[in-house]
Amino acid sequence: MASLFQEVLFWEALAFVIFLGVAFKFGWGPINAALDARAEAIRNELDQARRLREEAQSLLAEYQRKRRDAEKEAEEIVQHAKEDAAALRVEAERKLEESLARRTLLAEEKIGRAEQQAIQEVRHTAIDVAVAAAQTLIAANLDEARAKALVDDAIEQIQGNVH
Repeated sequence: MASLFQEVLFWEALAFVIFLGVAFKFGWGPINAALDARAEAIRNELDQARRLREEAQSLLAEYQRKRRDAEKEAEEIVQHAKEDAAALRVEAERKLEESLARRTLLAEEKIGRAEQQAIQEVRHTAIDVAVAAAQTLIAANLDEARAKALVDDAIEQIQGNVH
């Protein structure tokens, strides 16, 4: 065994085992702690990534719901606009018909008044022509004595009507 202690290989192996023991005793804790810390950091990052993913999915679902709601609201607005346009069209047609009826009535009344006025003008013209013809006939056929007698008769009739 004495020769064993003189061998270099033995001392190298012993030094290596001591080195491993010291390294294990003093190095294993910090290495293990570093690995544990690294594992914890990775676990935290995974948890954070999971939370972010869940939050992103939640936001996505919310935005999709809002988009659906907005599309539904837009469809309702378009439907209301169509209904309002139809109602306005019906109302405009009704007002147009009423306006045309009023204008037709006014035009018919105006035509009736124009007819009455034309008839009156024709009558006045006929009266004027008859009076002129009567004047011409009377002037040609009536003497002064006969005219005086007609005037006196007219005065008496007027006095009789007045009293």
